[in-house]
Amino acid sequence: MNLKRVGKWSYIVGLVICLIAGIFAVPMIALILFVLGLIVGFLNVTTKETEKFLIATIALIMLGVGSIQAFAIMGTTIGVAANTILASFMAFVGAAGLVVAVKSIIGITK
Repeated sequence: MNLKRVGKWSYIVGLVICLIAGIFAVPMIALILFVLGLIVGFLNVTTKETEKFLIATIALIMLGVGSIQAFAIMGTTIGVAANTILASFMAFVGAAGLVVAVKSIIGITK
């Protein structure tokens, strides 16, 4: 199995797990999503895509934080599920963003 396929499937599995986490309590979900995010960051984001990916990551995390606050105020069951999905997605995307940012910094210092 080639690395591009592993990266693609890691992304898809990460998104599915984020959705499942909103419905069911899954132990160690943040760690699983963090590892999948690291894989996605290593394998899916090219040097040409780095700037766009990091900007999108920042936007998604900011949107996630704001949405989590709004859903916390609502306090409904749907709000709790959406809160969990967003928090899971932020862990997944944040890990990928971490890898891409570190790769970018290493590339700048060379």
